[in-house]
Amino acid sequence: MRACSLNYRDLVVSKGGYGRAVKPPLTPLSDGAGEVVAVGEGVTRVKVGDRCAAIFMQGWLDGPTDDAKAATALGGSIDGMLAEQVCLDADGLVRFPDHLSFEEAASLPCAAVTAWHSLFDSGGLVPGQSVLVQGSGGVSIFALQFARQAGARVIATTSGKDGKEERLRALGADAVVNYRTTP
Repeated sequence: MRACSLNYRDLVVSKGGYGRAVKPPLTPLSDGAGEVVAVGEGVTRVKVGDRCAAIFMQGWLDGPTDDAKAATALGGSIDGMLAEQVCLDADGLVRFPDHLSFEEAASLPCAAVTAWHSLFDSGGLVPGQSVLVQGSGGVSIFALQFARQAGARVIATTSGKDGKEERLRALGADAVVNYRTTP
């Protein structure tokens, strides 16, 4: 492991908010990226030296999700990424491009894939549509950037604390609504 990413979900898990799905003791964190240091016999999908990120649900490779697939969520149902080394199935890894750092790649599996799925797979986003992103968390920030790149108009909401309005505009929001001053 070279880098891990902390998601709001990881905080909820650590506070017991995921109920029966979490069975302590548990290695936390759902997102991480690193370098393959060994492969099992017959593995051809990845090789030693590959720079990879783990997919969030190790058993959800395609199709609709279900309870069995959800039971393979890293850092929740099964041990997560906050370790020096982890052992994962080759199908649970995705190589990432050289232009991304380990830190950047580690932030992608949970938040970025959730945003992508919401916008394009479930939402069917096309250029010219408007998208509302709520807040400035990881999923919202990825959704803002993906939607802008897809040619959508993006409206963001925020509490306005700590310069968030300016940051959202700098990231490409067409309009920002401070929900504290404009309920």
